[in-house]
Amino acid sequence: MDGVGVGELPDAEDYGDRGANTVAHIAASQSLSIPFLARLGMGELVPALRSHDSILGAFGKMNERSPGKDSTTGHWEMAGIVLEEAFRTYPQGFPPDVIAEFEKGIGRQILGNRAASGTVIIQELGEEHCRTGKPIVYTSADSVFQIAAHQEVIPVEELYRMCRVAFQIVVKNHGVARIIARPFVGDKAGSFVRTPRRRDFVLKPPRPTLLDRMAEHGLRVFGVGKIEDIFAGSGVSESVHTESNAHGVAETLKAMDTSSAELIFTNLVDFDQQFGHRNDPAGFARALEELDGSLPTLMERARDDDLVLLTGDHGCDPTTAGTDHSREYVPLLAAGKRVRGGANLGTRESFADLGQSLAENFGVGPLDAGTSFLKLLLP
Repeated sequence: MDGVGVGELPDAEDYGDRGANTVAHIAASQSLSIPFLARLGMGELVPALRSHDSILGAFGKMNERSPGKDSTTGHWEMAGIVLEEAFRTYPQGFPPDVIAEFEKGIGRQILGNRAASGTVIIQELGEEHCRTGKPIVYTSADSVFQIAAHQEVIPVEELYRMCRVAFQIVVKNHGVARIIARPFVGDKAGSFVRTPRRRDFVLKPPRPTLLDRMAEHGLRVFGVGKIEDIFAGSGVSESVHTESNAHGVAETLKAMDTSSAELIFTNLVDFDQQFGHRNDPAGFARALEELDGSLPTLMERARDDDLVLLTGDHGCDPTTAGTDHSREYVPLLAAGKRVRGGANLGTRESFADLGQSLAENFGVGPLDAGTSFLKLLLP
């Protein structure tokens, strides 16, 4: 659940995120009804959502040990890699020499080069981009170099090529975590909208992850959403990119029925991309309710020995003044016929505890970081 956090980490103030609590603040500001998630244990993490019925799942929350609060760091840590240093950020925009090298590499000048909301900057600069053909470059509080372009001005494949040029410059040489292609459509300012053809270009993890260990043991990982991109394809056997949370859930259900992969790893990006970054708590609440409504079907499809784990990669509190990610604990909810209902997994020291538990489950560990909670889950 990309961007779903459950309260500030002890060092949140260092990141400007004092008081952040994505789910609790949504529950306080909206009429949020997520009864199934509450019974899985979300209500034990967010008291306003507490269910009077018995708890179906095991529950806890996880601390992020790695510095930073971006998606790459969060996903890598849950797969067993704890970073010592945060990826570099450029809140004032990228240095002139970096931009000059990028412009030379793509054969065009650029617009923007500042920290901005993607939905805002394409409205501000979209018309000029359409007139000049100059791509829009922007960043955020996260370690990211984003390139936006109208699909009819710069074809998507050409936009992807520009991202590969940027990857060689800013990821490999300047410590940035990822490049994101942001194609959009529309006729004029106010009508520009981003399309689902987003693509992330990410540095390969520096050490083997849970996914790599599974591949080494002949086990397969099916990535749903941007999982393949975040891990640069490493350890991912099959993958499908998705356009929305609903599409991600549908592809997960399909994979459960048709794929022979031992692990299905799904990222549901709408919480973060559509609602957290846009300061839209009402939309975030609807997205949580839609997921809640789909979970009974997912659990019905699960086999007797399947384990379903729900978590987040960081927070993205839509009720705060800023539009960036928030440094938060993430929920850890576990369900399945094998799971001991009501088991309290406590506050885990690292997202890597998730990866270590899966490594133990599949017999591919131990990983470099993390403490398994598998024995707390199972009778």
